[in-house]
Amino acid sequence: MEENRPIQDNINTDRTAAAVDAAAIAAGSPAEAAVTETVKPSADLPAQQAAEEQKPRRVNREDREVVVSFDHVTKEYKLYKTDKARFRGLFSKKVPYKVNRAVDDLSFELRKGDSIALLGHNGAGKSTILKMVTGVTFPTSGEVMTKGKISALLELKAGFDPESTGRENIYLKCSLMGMKDEEIKKREPKIVKFADLGDYIDQPIRSYSSGMKARLGFAICVNVEPDILIVDEALSVGDKRFRKKCIKKVKKIMADENVTLLFVTHSSQTAQAFCERGIVLEKGRKLFEGDLQDAIDFYEAQDELLQDND
Repeated sequence: MEENRPIQDNINTDRTAAAVDAAAIAAGSPAEAAVTETVKPSADLPAQQAAEEQKPRRVNREDREVVVSFDHVTKEYKLYKTDKARFRGLFSKKVPYKVNRAVDDLSFELRKGDSIALLGHNGAGKSTILKMVTGVTFPTSGEVMTKGKISALLELKAGFDPESTGRENIYLKCSLMGMKDEEIKKREPKIVKFADLGDYIDQPIRSYSSGMKARLGFAICVNVEPDILIVDEALSVGDKRFRKKCIKKVKKIMADENVTLLFVTHSSQTAQAFCERGIVLEKGRKLFEGDLQDAIDFYEAQDELLQDND
């Protein structure tokens, strides 16, 4: 009997404490709030926690993967006086020529989810940079690295087979991007709907106007789910309604943090609509890189300085 006494005492103590808490709640004491919070947790708490977990968490730029890298890249072109001299230059180093350095010792990185505008006047090297990113041309020295599927809105009317239909050219251009037939077939309806060419989609490309070719080219490039999207003043294709459609589509693509945008424009206003960072170029060299507004301020200040010198 003596051994069971401590257990009995604990039971009596717990009952007494419970009675005291019950009396305190009935009296409206502060103990009421504490007990209420413990016994009756908020019914909305699990839903709130689930909502917080589902919210996309933006990763710091420094922690994101590098998808485009220029490491001390220089690109030079040989300028000959005539086509005949250019042809002779293929076989002899004695043929005189001038050297145009389109890109001069350029280094920068694009990370996944970046949206960067290249700002600069004609001859700054913007188009040459895009050609090296897409693999159209290669650096004279330095290293260019890219990672992921690249979709370029550059020469939208180029690369079509004039004798094939618009639908057949969808398969042609997508296969050149490395896509398989099953994947192309899956995306074909979206491309056809976006291009909005009606019955012309099954007509030969040679019967298309330049605007129709550009619309089809744009529709293909923005509907292949690229990892890197390159835009070179290509948002002015088609009529006003189609231009708005293009801008809306690019913004929708940019809502995905996994897509990287490299945007070339002369318009600061257009850059502000799409980009967060900017690089200012002059004669192939990088003058500034940083926040977009700071880049625009730097670019406009340089522009005013050049106008004053003129």
